[in-house]
Amino acid sequence: HATSVSVPYSKEWFLQLGILYIPFCMMVIVGTSNAVNLADGLDGLACGTLIISALTYAMFAYVAGNARFSQYLRIIPVPGAGELTVVLAALVGACLGFLWYNAYPAEVFMGDTGSLFLGGAIGVVALCVKQELLLLVVGGIFVAEALSVLLQVYSFRVHKRRIFKMAPLHHHFEM
Repeated sequence: HATSVSVPYSKEWFLQLGILYIPFCMMVIVGTSNAVNLADGLDGLACGTLIISALTYAMFAYVAGNARFSQYLRIIPVPGAGELTVVLAALVGACLGFLWYNAYPAEVFMGDTGSLFLGGAIGVVALCVKQELLLLVVGGIFVAEALSVLLQVYSFRVHKRRIFKMAPLHHHFEM
């Protein structure tokens, strides 16, 4: 399963990417990192949704690291992946602490450095646990934010019209 990608909600379908797995990994890490960065414009949006993603991947990391659970649930077994559960629990704790001090009136701001790191961390964990395509489901907010920016830029450059009042999507809802 070194260069295969498991398809979510199916137990026996795998995409064999071969040599294309390396560019795919680069796209997952860079795409996730930038999508979380785009979501970091509204107080707590990036960290709140990242907590959900990290808890989901913590569960998958624990199951993939346990040989019996991974065999029973037909998840790709990854020896040593259970240790990622501790890292993700620390990430959840850091996000909860950030949300406490980011509540109105905000005393702390995440910035690009924090959001790019958190997105990259989730992307790397998704690769380590071999659940890359699950990011589309678990990080649905991040996907929507990134797609809204891509659609807005494309529409404005090609058609000279805007789809949303403002991009990313959370700023459109604020307007």
